[in-house]
Formats: sequence, C-alpha cells, structure tokens
Amino acid sequence: MSNSEDTVRLDKWLWAARFFKTRALASEAVSGGKVHLAGNRIKPSRKVKLDDCYEIRRAYERYEVIVTDVSDRRSPASSAQNLYRETEDSIERRGVEAEKRKLALMQRPRSSTRPDKKQRRKIRQFNEKL
Repeated sequence: MSNSEDTVRLDKWLWAARFFKTRALASEAVSGGKVHLAGNRIKPSRKVKLDDCYEIRRAYERYEVIVTDVSDRRSPASSAQNLYRETEDSIERRGVEAEKRKLALMQRPRSSTRPDKKQRRKIRQFNEKL
C-alpha cells in the first residue's frame, strides 16, 4: 500500500511495522492499553495517519514512534523500520532502562552449578512452607 492517502487499521500497521509478531497480538495489546495516542487509549480499528505519535509498551520496552509511512503488508525488518521514526527521548530512555536491567541482573547471586538432589529437596520443602 505505502501511499500516504491509504488508510490502515492500527493493529495491522503495528504488525506490518514489526512491533508484534501477529496481528492478533497487536490487537490484544491495543485493546489492553499498551498503545496510546497522545496519552489516550485507542481501539485497534483506529486508522493510522501520518505524523501520529504512538507510545507502545512491549514487555520491558517503551517506544515512542512517529508514523512516517502507512502499509498493511509485512515486509523485512529493514523495510519495516521506514514506516516509523523513533523519537530521540525514546531511544535514550530505552538505552538507560536496558543498562539498569543489565546491572540488576549482574547483582543477583548466581550459583556456579545446578542444585543436587539434596539441595532440590530442601528447596521444595522451603517452598511448601510458604
């Protein structure tokens, strides 16, 4: 489609832009409040327009993207990135959050080996008491 006058549903555009693996997941995310337009919740059937600014939350990541092109066809990731432009704030914020997650993971104690049979029994006993 790729013409600026064409209209596409939001869930279809999110799928084509490769934010979600399936259109059903995209629709569910929009319905579940994971996608906002100007701070407001929207419906999956909303038509995408050029220069709309969407806030998309996916797992630990939060994207703020501006629509630069409209398409209803899923294409390779390199082509799909041409459908939107991520804001500088969003890129910086995602980098900071990723770094925080990495540091938190490094602080967590890790065992060098898996628990043996005796240790597993103790773990199960402890969890049953909770």
